[in-house]
Amino acid sequence: MRSSSEPREDSSTPSETRGDVNTSPEDREEATTSLEHATRDGDLEPGSSSGPAAEGRTEQESPSGAAANGAAEAEATEGSSGPTTNHRTAPEATGTSPAPTPAHLNGEPKRDGAPTGSDHDRTPNHPSHPNLPYAHTDPDAQPHADPRIAKGRPPQRPKEPGGGLLMGRPFGVPVYVAPSWFLVAALITWVFGGQLDRVLPELGAARYLVALFFAVAFYGSVLVHELAHTVAALRFKLPVRRIQLQFFGGVSEIEKEAETPGREFVLAFVGPLLSLILSGIFYLAMLPVEPGTVPGVLLAGLMVSNLIVAAFNLLPGLPLDGGRMLRAVVWKITGRPMSGTIAAAWVGRALAVSVLIGLPLLTQTGALGTNTEDISGMDTVTDALLAAILAAIIWTGAGNSLRMARLREHLPELRARNLTRRAVPVETNTPLSEALRRANAAGARALVVVDADGQPLSLVREAAIVGVPEHRRPWVVVSGLAQDLTDGMRVSAELAGEDLLDALRATPATEYLVVEETGEIYGVLSAADVERAFVKAMARPN
Repeated sequence: MRSSSEPREDSSTPSETRGDVNTSPEDREEATTSLEHATRDGDLEPGSSSGPAAEGRTEQESPSGAAANGAAEAEATEGSSGPTTNHRTAPEATGTSPAPTPAHLNGEPKRDGAPTGSDHDRTPNHPSHPNLPYAHTDPDAQPHADPRIAKGRPPQRPKEPGGGLLMGRPFGVPVYVAPSWFLVAALITWVFGGQLDRVLPELGAARYLVALFFAVAFYGSVLVHELAHTVAALRFKLPVRRIQLQFFGGVSEIEKEAETPGREFVLAFVGPLLSLILSGIFYLAMLPVEPGTVPGVLLAGLMVSNLIVAAFNLLPGLPLDGGRMLRAVVWKITGRPMSGTIAAAWVGRALAVSVLIGLPLLTQTGALGTNTEDISGMDTVTDALLAAILAAIIWTGAGNSLRMARLREHLPELRARNLTRRAVPVETNTPLSEALRRANAAGARALVVVDADGQPLSLVREAAIVGVPEHRRPWVVVSGLAQDLTDGMRVSAELAGEDLLDALRATPATEYLVVEETGEIYGVLSAADVERAFVKAMARPN
């Protein structure tokens, strides 16, 4: 079993970087410049406030690794998702000159992470965000929680994750067979069928039917291995996206990392443990069976193959299960998940080199029980190719583990409160030019359309502002440029990290209304700002 994390892209992952929110490329590009463009056109002038951004680092990272079939590297969020921990089983049986733009128009980070603004801007009635009018204007009104606020609950997936042929839903988790499985099934059938020709020559062509049965039974054992990871994850209340059987084994896509090193160790160990148990079961079932028969050969093959799967996955290097166990041990000793990931990843890279060099040597010298006189040139090429593939998988998985660890470590820097832009409320029939004038006067970079009672109705889209020529802005009302607010477009100012990304992925949009727990407006969060902050955090060295 190997492990890897991928942005869901989902991973997701932190697109990888662009997977946090699903916006069109045009909107993403325009979202960075709308009010800045308005400044260049003369409607907005430099203000005194600064849009906050994330700063500071919190140590938190996720177990990660690489997929055998070239799983996407998590350079950023994939649509993923939040990052997905994949447990894999590797079968080895076989305009005009503008004045300089002020900091608040460029979204420069503020080191203390707090909204900026001069002291005279701060009023007792608006304590949460200087210069920002709120929907609740009655100072005597009792605060109350708004149930429409997204508070980081795991979003419901709009559709199945996919990934091949759906075979079932054990424990409510979909199991898929990837197209590449049919290729490895054919390979196992051919190789095992050739071995049966030497052991049971009387079978004739029927030996390939027996070999195909072995391939299906073996991958059934791989599924049991993955189900062990899945059950353990569900027991620890970690969501599992899917199980996929593919060319080099199976993968259990666990969407959150374990909270403690002990749980991480258990989560990794249960897979090889089940493979060992299966090997013992097949051994006991083989005892009363006469050797040299079809049942005897099948049981012996399944016993040996499960033993190899368990032993291989216990090797102490990421992305294998043994690497995750080593990571948990180092995490426990040092108290830092990142230290565990670094140690296990470098051991995994050393393991990859050992496989690349050692496996062909062991085969050629007969150390694996093969007769050196029977080794042909094709066998040598096959062994070298297999060693190269395995080494590449392990090396890539170890590298992806380090990248995903850095991703997890920087995710807490993404805080809705720090990334939120100041906003001013405007009524639906307000001309765009007047709305921009008010925003400039308040040092704001966003517009919220409200009703007569001050309740927010919609958000004026930055991309729409850019598309309106300056001479037409006095005759264009803001409501025609706004996107109606849905429940998912209201996010809590307290959201951060994976919870923030999950909330944005659940309702793709270019802007979101950020509110306090009491329902008061805090400001507007731009998806483009989140994306830029994510890329900046990922580029920062550890």
